Amino acid sequence: MTTPHRLLLVNGPNLNLLGTRQPEIYGSDTLADVEAVTEAAASALGFEVRALQSNHEGVLIDAIHEARTDCAGIVINAGGLTHTSVALRDALASVALPVAEVHISNIHEREPFRHFSYITDVAIVHVIGEGVPGYATATRRLIEAIAGVAEG
Repeated sequence: MTTPHRLLLVNGPNLNLLGTRQPEIYGSDTLADVEAVTEAAASALGFEVRALQSNHEGVLIDAIHEARTDCAGIVINAGGLTHTSVALRDALASVALPVAEVHISNIHEREPFRHFSYITDVAIVHVIGEGVPGYATATRRLIEAIAGVAEG
């Protein structure tokens, strides 16, 4: 079976408000900007992106489950679910796809409850605090990891 050249981009709760939500923390870039940056980075390496944002945990989990049939990896910013959702973490672990965890702000320099991530131990790439350009970094690193597995 050939590895599909597609990534799932998952953005969790409240990321639909990027550009207007706490610009002093998240900047002025929008969710459309996030998707464009990710798609450009993936396209440059021969991959396409299926993007999903939802404020509903079950919708995110269903999309992650579906990704195992037609995606080579997942780029995820789970938003607040990063710090609370064992179910989301288990979904990522269950599909056995490589995962890149992205956070626009530096979660380790924010409120103490944000310092812990349920996603970290199932992700092979971590990009934290690079703003929206961090999505491109995460995408490139994830594709490099996928290509390394495919070549090895």
